[in-house]
Amino acid sequence: MIHDDRAATRRVAAELEEPAKRARELAEKLGLRPYPVNYWVVTHDEMNELIAYDGFQTRYPHWRWGMKYDRQRKQDTFGMGKAFEIVNNDNPCHAFLQESNTLADQKAVITHVEAHADFFRNNEWFGRFAGEREDPDAAAMLERHAETVADHMSDPEVEREEVERLIDAVLCVEDTIDQHRALAAERGGDEELDGELTDIEERLDRLGLSSEVRDQVFDADWVDDQRDRERLPEPRPDVLAYLREHGKQFDDGEGKAVEREPWADEVIELLRREAYYFAPQRMTKVMNEGWAAYWESLMMGDERFAGDDEFLTYADHMARVLGSPGLNPYKLGFEIWRYVENDANRREVVDKLLRVEGVTWRTFHDVIDFEEVADLLEPDTAIAGVTADTLDDLDPEDPRVDADALARARKGDLDVDAYPWAVLSHEGLCERHFSLAKPANRGFLRRIGRSELERVARYMFDDEVYPDVESALADVDYGAGWSRMREVRESHNDVTFVDEFLTEEFVVEGNYFTYEYSEAAAEYRVASVDPDDVKRKLLLRFTNFGNPTIAVYDGNYDNRGELLLGHRYNGVALDLEQAKGTLERVFELWGRPVNLATIVTEYDDHEVEVARRRGSEPRGEEVPIRLRYDGDTVERHALEPELAEQIAADEVDYDTTPEDWLA
Repeated sequence: MIHDDRAATRRVAAELEEPAKRARELAEKLGLRPYPVNYWVVTHDEMNELIAYDGFQTRYPHWRWGMKYDRQRKQDTFGMGKAFEIVNNDNPCHAFLQESNTLADQKAVITHVEAHADFFRNNEWFGRFAGEREDPDAAAMLERHAETVADHMSDPEVEREEVERLIDAVLCVEDTIDQHRALAAERGGDEELDGELTDIEERLDRLGLSSEVRDQVFDADWVDDQRDRERLPEPRPDVLAYLREHGKQFDDGEGKAVEREPWADEVIELLRREAYYFAPQRMTKVMNEGWAAYWESLMMGDERFAGDDEFLTYADHMARVLGSPGLNPYKLGFEIWRYVENDANRREVVDKLLRVEGVTWRTFHDVIDFEEVADLLEPDTAIAGVTADTLDDLDPEDPRVDADALARARKGDLDVDAYPWAVLSHEGLCERHFSLAKPANRGFLRRIGRSELERVARYMFDDEVYPDVESALADVDYGAGWSRMREVRESHNDVTFVDEFLTEEFVVEGNYFTYEYSEAAAEYRVASVDPDDVKRKLLLRFTNFGNPTIAVYDGNYDNRGELLLGHRYNGVALDLEQAKGTLERVFELWGRPVNLATIVTEYDDHEVEVARRRGSEPRGEEVPIRLRYDGDTVERHALEPELAEQIAADEVDYDTTPEDWLA
């Protein structure tokens, strides 16, 4: 549905009603199940405002929104990047179309958005925020949060600067949530929350016992024993929740930590809930953008949703999106999804060919005529070339045909030349767009290795045997690729997506490589073309959104009520200046001294010079350190060996160190 509240943009809204309706029909025929989408036509300036607000019209008052708006406006002004669309995860979704875009761009945005709406609805990581059988209501939630923060800022007993300073502190650590346990945490299912860890001395003070009774019942040995028990059994990844539950604020007048005001706890909690809402979008950026780019390309290009006079504009639009430099989530995701499709279709075809009499996994490449196979996989000409002049070639009883739409088209009530897909069913569209029949993929079947052929053959049942290749391919399920894509879309995030599908074949065919900063040469250089290195490097970029992984290791460090945070070190050192600034912010949420355990790599100047002359890399020395901020200064200390061993990452997601990448 297209919405518009101003006469100036009604013309644009009216022009887009038909494309929006048809795009939804096509998306559903292709097998997508998107949330309903409300489209809004907005001005250029309004689009920049929405981008600054992360796609919503109302957010809590804070200076960050103005900063984001100014940055986006400058990007537009100086040609550094234009936003074509913005859509939020909600039910219904709300998508915003800029009125100054061309019709080709508007259609591209609409098809792109329909795929996003499908991903939001069907990917389980997005479902974790709202919970099972519940729909998101993000716009209402964010509006409530905005009103709450505004009320606190307008409260005469609360200084606005205090609220903004608290928000600044929370935003510094908003990524330190346990995104993998979001649903359990929101429902109070985390048993660790019940075992609140507070300083034992404070607990004894609250009992109000006399010194005689206290010394007799709670002697020093007992107190020390309880303190030892208070060390966290396992690091707590949800740092923000821990700070909310156990943090205080430092009172300059009293010179010590005091309990926070209730409003502060409320603000921390609502910002934490927002972090959980936005986390799935960051956890699935490559998958989500690649998914949308794939279906947009199919609808706009393969199904000619872009008219003849619009196609060049669209092609230029898509080329710029996929050609953006750096780690481009659109391009990487698009290519992996196409690989998932091709791989599933290849398995389907191979399964059928290995059932042909005389074909085994050992003889496959010798006896199969791949050109013949490619020709046989071509879609039926009646399906591939639907036009108003070929409607008589379609049989309404054919399961590949939409009988009702065909009847309307024959009456002249449906423009088949503009929407040829409309007279086909999902089954017909699967055949029409079978990936291995496309010229660009004709060599994909031939590339299958003997080990893969043997693996397929090993798990085959001898329930079907075909006399020849033609009869075998007649039973091919043309929807295998899309079915597999939908399965993957439901359960994966970027880390698991890359881990499973970034195969050696994908890396070699795509010419992927890694690059690293050379200490010796003082510049970036190609480090490796090995597929395993490429995968490890990408996994590192996606783990914890590519940010350092920080967890709470002790809430009563050194028995002084200090907080000990640990950096899960995976070979990549922290930026110490940023780390120090973050400690200062965390202090505002803890109210007492804050410590950070990490490991830094130090290089000897002579070693660097020798390595430079030899064209090699200096090894450097890994030094475990602890940074401590007491409210005034940041001090550096040596880290205890047992803590250094504990923070070294050893899980699969973190097993990616620079030593593995460098050639």
